[in-house]
Amino acid sequence: MEKVKFIPDTNKSVITIKNLKKSFGDLEVLRGVDLNLYQGENLVVLGRSGTGKSVLIKVISGLLKKDSGYVHVLGYDMEKIVPKELQYLRRKIGFSFQNSALYDSMTVRENLEFPLVRNRRNLTRKEINLAVEDVLEGVGLLQTINQMPSELSGGQRKRIGIARTLILRPEVMLYDEPTAGLDPITCIDINNLINEVQTTYNTSSIIITHDLTCAKATGDRIVMLLEGQFQRQGSFDEVFNTDDERVKTFYDYNFVK
Repeated sequence: MEKVKFIPDTNKSVITIKNLKKSFGDLEVLRGVDLNLYQGENLVVLGRSGTGKSVLIKVISGLLKKDSGYVHVLGYDMEKIVPKELQYLRRKIGFSFQNSALYDSMTVRENLEFPLVRNRRNLTRKEINLAVEDVLEGVGLLQTINQMPSELSGGQRKRIGIARTLILRPEVMLYDEPTAGLDPITCIDINNLINEVQTTYNTSSIIITHDLTCAKATGDRIVMLLEGQFQRQGSFDEVFNTDDERVKTFYDYNFVK
């Protein structure tokens, strides 16, 4: 399904990054990254494995500390943020992990209830049930509510993982390789779901991937991480309309319909 055109608000930046640098020992991973994520935008970050894509979203969510630069997320300066503010900020950020990160010992219902009960202790049982059923219906998996993660397919686990982040109604979604390890048909389903989340929940999203089909289907704007910096950005066609051999090689190793 082709992505329905959704127009982000480019007058409002929900994430602003300037000259971000991050190293691990002598290995420079991010070497001066500049980035804006706009209100309601699906922004795709492309790059080969090991180029720092996942490091970028871990810095944004406060899971890693930057070495230098400016990172501003939903009104918070990540340099000055205090633990209580960081805890509050993380409730506004949905993090969809590559492996779905479900608790194997909990049912689908219990997996979804866990972040809700932990963060909103004043809810009644009826309100919890309604919230769980609402997000499950939103990802098309209400029928799995009493199943265990081991009974689900990879695509279903990915959907449940996304539902678990949505239950707190985040303003920003961070997707880490959302289609990794999935078959082509399931990849299409996940791409469609990412677009549905954008329009239904009015989220601003960063989608980390090396899957060009995912990038083309979901991205309002695409940036390409090369050698620790964003070297290309724009629409899918604008990014790959270049003689840069690094970009052409990346394209040639992917299949795009």
